[in-house]
Amino acid sequence: MIGNALHFLIQTIGNLFVIAVLLRFMMQLFRVPFRNPFAQFVVALTDFAVKPLRQLVPGTFGLDWACLVLAYLIELLVVVSGYWLDGFPFALAGGGVWPVILGLALIRLFTLTVYLVIGITLVSAVLSWVNPHTPLMPVVQALSEPFLRPIRRFVPLIANVDLSPIVLFILCQLVLMVPVMALERALLGGL
Repeated sequence: MIGNALHFLIQTIGNLFVIAVLLRFMMQLFRVPFRNPFAQFVVALTDFAVKPLRQLVPGTFGLDWACLVLAYLIELLVVVSGYWLDGFPFALAGGGVWPVILGLALIRLFTLTVYLVIGITLVSAVLSWVNPHTPLMPVVQALSEPFLRPIRRFVPLIANVDLSPIVLFILCQLVLMVPVMALERALLGGL
């Protein structure tokens, strides 16, 4: 019972921090203005871990690789601690289990990224209806627009309603259901 609670806490706190680091990476990737309270919050929340890692992992091609490496390492820690708390026999499993664990952490990081895109798009759509002038709107719109723009080429406005977020939700769910789930099952078969 305590193991389940500890597993829940580690997974929740770890994944929330991974989401913050992924948000920071995406904000830099899509050139989101950092003079926004939300953007400053994300930077302040992740600075303690990202800045020292930049000494070891420099950015190239305008990408902050330190953020991605940090997100992966935290997700790897979450996966390993989950299996450890469940009583997985790492000592008996041998070295062949580590490629599976590393792959599983990568898949779960990708899954979190897809859920982050869904969440950002949902917040952007709701804010556009409820309060389009909120200080959060420029950030979520800049983060969701690169995903919605290609869809808008194929999905026209219907009665002045943009259906591209719905199409993006469906596409993201299909990605999570078909290739991601198949990869995860294949890796879990190796444990």
